[in-house]
Amino acid sequence: MNRLRPIFAGLLTVFMMAPPTLAQAPAPATPMSKEKRADKPDVPAAPGTGLWSGFTRPYREPDISAVSLSNSPRLETLIRAGKLYLSLEDALALAIENNLDVELARYGPQLAQVDLLRAKAGGLLRGVPGTIRQVQSSALSSVTGGTGGSAGGASGLGGSGGGSGSGTEGGVGGTVITQTGVAVPSLDPVFSFSGFAGHNSRPQSNTVTTGTTALQFDNKGFTAGYSQNFLTGTALNYSWSNTKIQTNNPRVDLNPYWQPNMNLSISQKLLQGFGLAVNNRNIRVARNNLKVSDLTFKLQVMTTVSGVVNLYWDLVSFNEDLKVKQKALEVAQKFYEDNKKQVEIGTLAPIEIVRAEARVAQAQQELTNSETSLLQQETIVKNALSRSGIASPTVAEARVVPTDTLALPQSDSIEPLADLTDRAIKNRPDIQQTAIRLENIKIGLAGSKSQLLPSLDVQAAFQNNALAGQLNSLYNLPGGPGSDPFFIGGYGSALGQIFRRNFPDYSIGFNLNIPIRNRQAQADYVRDRLSQRQDELTAQRQINELRVNVQNALTAVLQARARYQAAVKERQLQEQTLDAENKKYALGASTAFQVVQTQRDFAQSQASEVAALAAYSRARVQLDLTTAQILDRYKVEVAEALSGKSSRPMDPPVIRQ
Repeated sequence: MNRLRPIFAGLLTVFMMAPPTLAQAPAPATPMSKEKRADKPDVPAAPGTGLWSGFTRPYREPDISAVSLSNSPRLETLIRAGKLYLSLEDALALAIENNLDVELARYGPQLAQVDLLRAKAGGLLRGVPGTIRQVQSSALSSVTGGTGGSAGGASGLGGSGGGSGSGTEGGVGGTVITQTGVAVPSLDPVFSFSGFAGHNSRPQSNTVTTGTTALQFDNKGFTAGYSQNFLTGTALNYSWSNTKIQTNNPRVDLNPYWQPNMNLSISQKLLQGFGLAVNNRNIRVARNNLKVSDLTFKLQVMTTVSGVVNLYWDLVSFNEDLKVKQKALEVAQKFYEDNKKQVEIGTLAPIEIVRAEARVAQAQQELTNSETSLLQQETIVKNALSRSGIASPTVAEARVVPTDTLALPQSDSIEPLADLTDRAIKNRPDIQQTAIRLENIKIGLAGSKSQLLPSLDVQAAFQNNALAGQLNSLYNLPGGPGSDPFFIGGYGSALGQIFRRNFPDYSIGFNLNIPIRNRQAQADYVRDRLSQRQDELTAQRQINELRVNVQNALTAVLQARARYQAAVKERQLQEQTLDAENKKYALGASTAFQVVQTQRDFAQSQASEVAALAAYSRARVQLDLTTAQILDRYKVEVAEALSGKSSRPMDPPVIRQ
């Protein structure tokens, strides 16, 4: 027990002087929860309960949930008799629950939270993801005029530079950020403990001073320490050292003897590296990046919602185009049968059958193109709404049946251009990200500014020493030399000397370093300032481009509406023309060539009408996306998207003809 007393004394002293963060066991953390708000996610912790688990938790692997690749039950529920009955509401709900782009974005707030934890420990920021992924484009369909490039609807968000959330610059990327300026100190306290035991033998050439031909020493001891840096630029170091020495030297007064000491040193930066603004800049940037990660997630949800809406209405338009092509084939087939009968009775030349057959073949080809485009679109839709894509045979084989119809509203409730622009500048996540990025740059400038100053540090050190041991029986006799009772005793006597401060050491000093010319610090500061000016100009350019994008999106809606109205008039004209041509042909006043040509024009006008309606839908979605109204328009909550659970009820499969 006497051998353990020095160790217990050292540990007790360290924990008495340690701050509460070290003396107390950390509270157990819960696994990361998706239901939490993006600004307050939990930090994952290692599993286990109890005092020992709480003490060892920081040194064990945290519990990270595995990736889930199973679809939500909603998807299987909507499949009935081999068909996936899908409304727009269901499509948006499935996108929130199953879309992998949204699932990837859910990790952004969690990464930002652990980045903040790293900054609180004094580490460099690793950045938060800022990449926005677009929904897969629609299937190409030359018959409807669609290009498939507008399904994602990202042109209104990704085309304006300056921290739009589509890249990794400005502290929102996934790479380690190079930090200039004064280094941020490590803020996690450190406890250290070391022990030693040894035996030394030294042959002596002079026995007069040592009294023996070979000196032997047995050394035992340990050193315990505690160190911590603070945001003020203060550094604290505390150490407790204990040494026990036993020797065969007959000339020493005490044998064995203890030499413990307690040391406390404090240093403070007064110029370079002084102050909270310099040393907590990474923490403030990490807190801002929490907001950036929330905005990035919102931006991803907006992009995904717009893409899914476009995919859904494109699917509806492909179905409508398929109906047009089926009707055109029926008309061509009927015309062929009528001509065939007339040729048989000799009232029509045989060449007209060939012309009618050519029209049937052309209509059949157009129908095949429409069918394959529809199949491609269904595959793209199922992939966007499923975690496993079309790997599931049930999902892969199911035909998608949209239950909503696409129609042009009687009137567009569009705000004036000035109001739309103000709304976009106020609510666009990428604009808000740019503002935060500029703030982060200003925060980081404190480090470069502090680097310009000379280094002036003040240090103070305090040490209490002690010496106690047993009287050397080989040389000292009671009442003889070295028999001072103050030093005779055990380890407890040495501890009493330390806490009474019988043998104190103390010192105070300073250290001043003045770099001549200071060119590196000057260059870093100027570069950071110039980068700030560039980013300010980039932010203004982003706003200018946003104003142009809003105006272009509004113009596109007006043009698309006018184009659809013109397409409706053209289809009505071609329908009347075909009816008149058929009547003239029946009376012998027209030719089969004219009828075939009119049939072709009518089918093309119907396809153009469907394409114009789909183009209007895409233009309206783009306007809502550009002005940051897309989530409000389709009643999508960011909190629901973050949790991955939609509260939207499933629509009954009502098929509208």
